[in-house]
Amino acid sequence: MTAALAPRLARLIRQDVQSMHAYAVQDASGLLKMDAMENPYRLPAALQAQLGQRLGAVELNRYPGSRLDALRQALARHAQMPEGFGLMLGNGSDELISLLAMACDRPGATILAPVPGFVMYAMSAQLQGLNFVGVPLTADFELDEAAMLAAIEQHQPAIVFLAYPNNPTANLWDDTVVERIVAAAPGLVVMDEAYQPFASRSYIDRVARHGHVLLMRTLSKFGLAGVRLGYMMGPSALMAEIDKVRPPYNVSVLNAECALFALEHAEVFDAQAADLRAQRDALLPALRALGLKVWNSDANMVLVRVPGEAQAVFEGMKARGVLVKNVSKMHPLLANCLRLTVGSADDNAQMLRALQQSL
Repeated sequence: MTAALAPRLARLIRQDVQSMHAYAVQDASGLLKMDAMENPYRLPAALQAQLGQRLGAVELNRYPGSRLDALRQALARHAQMPEGFGLMLGNGSDELISLLAMACDRPGATILAPVPGFVMYAMSAQLQGLNFVGVPLTADFELDEAAMLAAIEQHQPAIVFLAYPNNPTANLWDDTVVERIVAAAPGLVVMDEAYQPFASRSYIDRVARHGHVLLMRTLSKFGLAGVRLGYMMGPSALMAEIDKVRPPYNVSVLNAECALFALEHAEVFDAQAADLRAQRDALLPALRALGLKVWNSDANMVLVRVPGEAQAVFEGMKARGVLVKNVSKMHPLLANCLRLTVGSADDNAQMLRALQQSL
């Protein structure tokens, strides 16, 4: 329980901040952690030793320098970034979302995104003093094209965020609808590909067709959630302007060296992603066999609707040693829904047992 703030100090803190809820990170002590879409696999022992040597040689006494240039070049090659594009680094995608809001913070500016979606779009807008407009998805979590186009026409948003695939629903949206939204947007469109290693499609082959579309990714789902590294690509002139609001040393030398090392061994992480895609394909029918409503997934998570109260099932699974995410209160469309991370075969088997026993 957080202690109440003294009145004389409370006057210093924005009222809207005081009324906000902080982003909640669940305590996973002693539990199988299946709530945050993390890669369950650690580096092989030989690579751990090599990475340890690399990090031990890093010049910790110096501010980040040329290694960040090397990392940007490596990420551009890895992502097959188009010609004429620039790449910006962030301390995770969260920072990039916040920096975008800061760069576009003009009087009356609006950020627009489908909901339910990633909560940081709305939170960054609020913290930066921008309006946020959430446009509900359909009952099956598809884009409501008419509602999106009407909202764009009405609010003329500075930024439209489209998660591709979406969190927490895990689906890729209809590309024809996406293109109509992109064409209608008067400002920036950000394609957030946080879950790209698990998706059947990417926007990378279409992003260069537009001068106002940015592509954002993270290494968290690549397998480096603890490293906190996101990156964003877009037309060079546009990225140069947005990059002006970035703190000069926002990515540490240790994070950069970890990321460079991982990209040098991308085949290890590619194999892990392939295994997780196979585990997801096995998990979906197993969940449906329990009689649950299960949505298809292009990510390393699965959204399910349980009978009865999701909180009771969530608590039952937790009591059986498995932590998942109860998203049922995030939005009315998510009533009685849980979000399950796709893990290893053993992790998924334990999660399925806990879920079945908790229904």
